[in-house]
Amino acid sequence: AIGGGEPKYMNSPETPVFSKSHNLFALNLAKKSKSGYIILVEGNIDVVSLHQAGFDSAVASLGTSLTPEQARLLSRYTSEVVVAYDADEAGKKASQRAITLLEKLEMKVRVLTVQGAKDPDEYLRTKGTDAFRNLLERSENHIEYRLQSITDKYDLKVDEEKVAFLREATDLIAALPGAVEREVYTMRAASMCGVSPDAVGSEVARRRKKKLSAARKATEREIFRPEKAAQPKTGGIRYENLRSAAAEEGVIRLLYIDPELFCGMDGPEEKDFSSPELWRIYSELRKRAETGGALSVAAMSETLGPGGTSLLTDILQKPESSANGKKALHDYINIMKTENCAPGTAPEDLLALRDKKRSQLTEKKGYGG
Repeated sequence: AIGGGEPKYMNSPETPVFSKSHNLFALNLAKKSKSGYIILVEGNIDVVSLHQAGFDSAVASLGTSLTPEQARLLSRYTSEVVVAYDADEAGKKASQRAITLLEKLEMKVRVLTVQGAKDPDEYLRTKGTDAFRNLLERSENHIEYRLQSITDKYDLKVDEEKVAFLREATDLIAALPGAVEREVYTMRAASMCGVSPDAVGSEVARRRKKKLSAARKATEREIFRPEKAAQPKTGGIRYENLRSAAAEEGVIRLLYIDPELFCGMDGPEEKDFSSPELWRIYSELRKRAETGGALSVAAMSETLGPGGTSLLTDILQKPESSANGKKALHDYINIMKTENCAPGTAPEDLLALRDKKRSQLTEKKGYGG
């Protein structure tokens, strides 16, 4: 939109035909680039300007913060992303979110800070192509960027602010996966504040232990929590087994997000589905994934019909973690097989597990989706 105080981009709503959260503007062009990385910007205008200037690997997250689905999509085409969001506070927050999502996918992330302009488009128009290329070459790795963002908040000459800085810095460092990275940035943070590296290292180790413990507990809760599916909003469709339907929806989301998870896998089969509608959607997705067909909602709308298209759109708008995809898929399929096993044919221990889980569902109330 244009005008004083107006938003830069006017976001259109999600529709059954086009879901912004699952697409990236100009990815069809950027994936052909030989640069070895993708430049991620906020808006379509930035992308157009970058491509016109010869930076042919630029894509936009369609005026929204990067979503897990968009991050997964990026990971299919590159292992390195340069985040070049706008220079305002909203852009900085969006950069932090993008870094977190891309880091979870073990991608190399750099951050380009637009200096002296509000966005890449304005920078190119006022500074020129060579200046932007220099900016691109000097882009920081995401750890440097995040550490600097923390540093900018505090006056390290004041003891109280040193403590506050180290609290945030050690939390950032504790989340780094590599021991060498943790040691390097531990020494950096200690040097900045004039304190012992051993003291900072001990705090990093304490926070890391706490983070790993919390992550394990969260995984256990996710595996054993009751179903997160509700009855579909689509009229005329009703799930007979909510727990199985939750897992079936999860399988569909994973197939849509990352078809490679299903390579070399035989199941699940029709008998593992409690919902005919979900089996139909899964079958169509699987067929297209195996034959190289388009996996967009729009491409499948004619085959699925209005009801199936609406149901698929609702399913894809529910959150699905892109991390630990293989494990999540294994868990979903196990739930489906447990819930849909024929009486008298399943192993006794499987039936006992099913009864135990159903008993737990009866006892537990107030779960979150």
